[in-house]
Amino acid sequence: MSNITEKVTNTVNSYIGGAKQTVGETIGNTNLAASGVQQKAQADAATEAATAKAHSEGLGHKAQGGVQQNVGSLTGNTSMEARGHANEARGDIQRNV
Repeated sequence: MSNITEKVTNTVNSYIGGAKQTVGETIGNTNLAASGVQQKAQADAATEAATAKAHSEGLGHKAQGGVQQNVGSLTGNTSMEARGHANEARGDIQRNV
């Protein structure tokens, strides 16, 4: 599952969990409220994990791109230098999505 898909799925589950909690508390159904709390907490934790994973992958691509740019520049390999720019941009996008 892509990072964006994970974030959307987790956001939906977080909202559903919050709604279940609110409804459960409103009608006095403690089982529904507890289920909602659990669903929301799991979704929020999964969102944080997906964000951390994307951030670390982005840092890796950014570092890889920097190395490729430098090596490409030093060796006159414009193709490698271009791949470095692309990887660095990919890393920036991953860290900000």
